[in-house]
Amino acid sequence: MSAIEPRPPMSKADYVYSVLLDEIRTARIPGGTALRAGAVAKRLGVSVTPVREALRRLEKDRLISYEAHHGATVVDLGEEALAEYYGLRAVVEGFGARLAAARITPQELASLRELHAAMAGDAARGRHDRLGEQSRQFHLRIVDIGGPAFLGAHARAVRNSFPVPAEASLWLDEAQVEAQLKAHEGILAALEAGGGEAAERIMIDHVRSAGDYRARH
Repeated sequence: MSAIEPRPPMSKADYVYSVLLDEIRTARIPGGTALRAGAVAKRLGVSVTPVREALRRLEKDRLISYEAHHGATVVDLGEEALAEYYGLRAVVEGFGARLAAARITPQELASLRELHAAMAGDAARGRHDRLGEQSRQFHLRIVDIGGPAFLGAHARAVRNSFPVPAEASLWLDEAQVEAQLKAHEGILAALEAGGGEAAERIMIDHVRSAGDYRARH
């Protein structure tokens, strides 16, 4: 048996990119914020060069823009972008659920049920701050099962393209939690039954309801 080759260490540019991407994606750095390469370098303990490389990558991701005399600024997305974001998520994640229904294994289904049970347990204990990330994992696992070659990467790219403030998560609203968990239960039942159309429809409705909630709030 051949030895597993070690992964190369993360470069400084990759490190800066991953930190800034997470901060923008979770809106800890909100839209409209100016990003000064020198200030970012000092905060993260690196030189300016990897920061500039990371900023160029974020520009390609359309998460920041450059303006004359202002430098890099985090893109401030409006209501139309919000609707497009959730519409695209519904299509990609719904299609992923349809494909997953035809190929999910008993082990994969059991893993999803275990994650769902953990969410239900946290909800019962009032640990709503954990539910948003768990829901993200739930959705992405399903898409990875349905489309491991391309769809999973597309789903992550879509999710990373629109910052969602932690405090804007519908999972923090106790009145929303039960309905969202029921949607997950419906998706699981459809996956277990091999019902691709049902899994897709429930997932689409589920994602769109999150978009409607975000638009209202």
